[in-house]
Amino acid sequence: MELYLAFKIVWWLLLGVLLIALAVMVGMDMGVGTLLRFVGRTDLERRVVLNTIGPHWDGNQVWFVLGGGAIFAAFPLIYATAFSGLYIVMLILLWTMIVRPLSFEYRSKLPSARWRNLWDWALVVSGLVPMVIYGAAIGNMLRGVPFHFSWNLTSYYTGSFVSLLNPFAVMCGLLSLALSIYMGGVMLAGRTDDVLHRRATQAAKWAVMVALMLFTIGGAWVSVMDGYRLVSGPAPGAAQSPLHQVVSLSAGAWWDNYRAVPVLWLVPALGYVGMLLGLSAIRAGRTTLAWWSGALAWIGVIGTAGVSLFPFLMPSSTDPSQSLTIWNSISSLRTLIWMTGFAAVFVPTIVAYTSWSFYVMRGKVSAEHVETDTHAY
Repeated sequence: MELYLAFKIVWWLLLGVLLIALAVMVGMDMGVGTLLRFVGRTDLERRVVLNTIGPHWDGNQVWFVLGGGAIFAAFPLIYATAFSGLYIVMLILLWTMIVRPLSFEYRSKLPSARWRNLWDWALVVSGLVPMVIYGAAIGNMLRGVPFHFSWNLTSYYTGSFVSLLNPFAVMCGLLSLALSIYMGGVMLAGRTDDVLHRRATQAAKWAVMVALMLFTIGGAWVSVMDGYRLVSGPAPGAAQSPLHQVVSLSAGAWWDNYRAVPVLWLVPALGYVGMLLGLSAIRAGRTTLAWWSGALAWIGVIGTAGVSLFPFLMPSSTDPSQSLTIWNSISSLRTLIWMTGFAAVFVPTIVAYTSWSFYVMRGKVSAEHVETDTHAY
């Protein structure tokens, strides 16, 4: 049982790693898309913007697939409950992710300004919406999702799409969007010159300042909202189900882990350090440092949510005692062992080829390059 408990913790950490990688890499591409019409004022400028992420955006999508696959295999009860109950949200996310590659590939097929403007706005929407959904999803985990189980573990969603757009979730969505725009702005600032560089730098500055404000408001909000507290249940390494536990609601309960282990305050501190260092770096024109600072900020922000929620993954607002935790929603020990083996091979491989791709495609993207390269977007 001790081995099973260890693998549960490992996969909770690995899930966090995948969510952070998704936010950093996919979020950066989404941020560039969101900024497309605001940084690029002419067709040629927009083509330059698109070609800064042209060699990378489709490869970065692997983190999105990997995250979904990991939840499906390692946390099947989370996958089944979320993907069935939050069906409308998943469809919106799916359609924006379908439109996104179409926009990249179809935009330059015709010279018509109306045609290109249509796909430009599709890129803006398909960059903005997924990042708002991403942040709002984490916010709703802290608020609790309206679902419950029957005696045979059939899940029933009792909420509505509108209920998911509660003020706290919307704020978390805007925080996610702000960090995405920051990362996109830093990427553009580092790979463009002149007017595009200046506009991207300005966008990144404003975005990280908004993120700092929203992260602070979110922390204060969480400190007074009703949090979930696991009162009793089977031992963490024993066989469990969400039908055999007792969970209570209490104001400020999401801070319990920080009170119990004060060193965990370093996690939200990382978020602040990353954002403040990023603001300083982008003002100094050090875009590489600003990019890594943004990654550090994402680690701090997502890590803060994870530490606050632990051991919960998907709390139930309908019946708190049927909340899903890392103890009762995870796969079998054998599945986790196999999954760990695959992760040990594929995650370093993905990191290696992504790093190689960025190294090979390093440097500035100029208007002259875009106009003369027949393979450019």
